[in-house]
Amino acid sequence: MSALHYSSIAQLSRLLRTKQISPLELVESQLNRVETLEPKLNAFVHIDRDAARAAAKSATQQLSSNESLGPLHGIPVTVKSCIEVRNWPVPAGSRLRAHAIPSRTAPIVERFRAAGAILLGSTNTPEFLMAYETDNRVSGRTSNPWNPAYSAGGSSGGEAAAIASGCSFGGIGSDGGGSIRVPAHFCGICGLKPTPGRIPSTGHVPPGTSAFGWIGVVGPLARTVSDLRMLFDVLAGPDPDDPFSVPLPTQEILGETLHNTRIGILDPSSIGHASAESLAAVDRAGRLLEQSGFPVEPFEIHNLDRALELWWFFFGPAIAQLFEQQIAGRESELSPIFLDYLEAARTDAPITIEDFIGKSAARDAERAQILKAMDDVDVLLAPVCSAPAFRHGQGNWHPAMGYRETMRQSQWLNLAGLAGLSVPISISTDGLPIGVQLVGRPFSEELLLAVAECLELARGPWRPPPNP
Repeated sequence: MSALHYSSIAQLSRLLRTKQISPLELVESQLNRVETLEPKLNAFVHIDRDAARAAAKSATQQLSSNESLGPLHGIPVTVKSCIEVRNWPVPAGSRLRAHAIPSRTAPIVERFRAAGAILLGSTNTPEFLMAYETDNRVSGRTSNPWNPAYSAGGSSGGEAAAIASGCSFGGIGSDGGGSIRVPAHFCGICGLKPTPGRIPSTGHVPPGTSAFGWIGVVGPLARTVSDLRMLFDVLAGPDPDDPFSVPLPTQEILGETLHNTRIGILDPSSIGHASAESLAAVDRAGRLLEQSGFPVEPFEIHNLDRALELWWFFFGPAIAQLFEQQIAGRESELSPIFLDYLEAARTDAPITIEDFIGKSAARDAERAQILKAMDDVDVLLAPVCSAPAFRHGQGNWHPAMGYRETMRQSQWLNLAGLAGLSVPISISTDGLPIGVQLVGRPFSEELLLAVAECLELARGPWRPPPNP
């Protein structure tokens, strides 16, 4: 049964529809997997065994009666614990929300259910999602399935660890500066940061439908690009409660369009330091794409430092100022990682509305410059961040080699509202996965998925962790 845990969604669908396995048998297998690995990984915040079994029984009956089935019928999935599911805790990693139980379910979770997916539970995050390591004072620290001494990343670290370890077949995370792509890279799976508005963020905590909605997005994680595509097709689409959502149907990328796609390898000097192994992974991915018939050439974008400074204004001081209102008088309950973020984001004077409007205008201008620079390229290829996964406790917001330096490669996409996709390519000398990042213009998700599928095919089969 162990190989079943690493099956693709398409493989599982065939097994289910030909009745070689029932949804109930599959769910029981997954719950046993979770019970075995959870003490080692601590990926989950909530596991709803009774509801999963009930849904599996219903799915089994539907198969028996040959009812019309959704694309994810009987597939066990998970969601990040900052996304509302009715009657499930939604702590977002904070003691301040330890008893928060929503009365509604986010539309994207309802889309999973409507497609036939079975929800196993919700997964761990850092406090209020504001770190690249998943650790908090509510549910503790999540470990990397490849080596428990290392971080699974953040803020969707629990989701990435659950999927990489075979506890889940796919799920939903969120990304305000790499929080889908970095955990995917750390854990050796795929993650898609969509364009703001492509997948609604209604029901996300903190809210993603505010003035910061163009920075933070929700998106899918899965082990393979084909699975990622299936999840994206289910999740994408407008929602009336998300003012950023766009009524853009999913599109098919035809062969001629795909193989005319111009790939630019982003010059490392454009964005900042990356390890030799990370750059070697990018070089390998570029060669594989070139061998697959894509035109590949070096590419440079100037002045991304300005984009990164603007990203930090919004993600750092501006958002931290909003948090100050929630945490006043309860600072002793906060996790060290979140306190580290608040210290790094603190400013000498409060941010005014004039500051915010001015920086918003500067963001629009910077975004226009980035899009203009990308006129001559369809997809950029770059590292996800500066290195493979770090050891527990070695990530922080401190100025010297802190997150603003080590995660630069992911953060600028959120400022510009671009689409980004992380796909695993190689293994480090320490035995950790290394992913690369495909970057596209707004609303280019289907193109990124198509290019990533070609890259994945050239790379070879997905590689599971050695000892989860």
